[in-house]
Amino acid sequence: QVQLVESGGGLVQAGGSLRLSCSASGRTLSNCAMGWFRQAPGKEREFVAAISSRGGRTRYADSVQGRFTISRDNAQGTEYLQMNSLKPEDTAVYYCAATPLLLGLALTESEYSYWGQGTQVTVSS
Repeated sequence: QVQLVESGGGLVQAGGSLRLSCSASGRTLSNCAMGWFRQAPGKEREFVAAISSRGGRTRYADSVQGRFTISRDNAQGTEYLQMNSLKPEDTAVYYCAATPLLLGLALTESEYSYWGQGTQVTVSS
């Protein structure tokens, strides 16, 4: 079992930056692929970014490519999402997720076993 807790959300102006953190406990993270998803009001939850268990591979949604960076520190049991050049359309609840997967990436919701409670990101225009 893995418990995930996100932090770092908040209100920021368009063009600004935020760094989300996801702290994990309960299981060795180094054997888990991890990712970030988001859900805007009235929309389905969508994929944002994913990272492999050792951090060697990453993947991003087209909408955030070049602006967001996913990373992880397995020794600290933490995953990060650095968000730069934020836009109002980035406003959403952001969720971190993890799943036991030693090799490769998990890109869809159904592949993830564990989820955080979400943190709100609001970007004002």
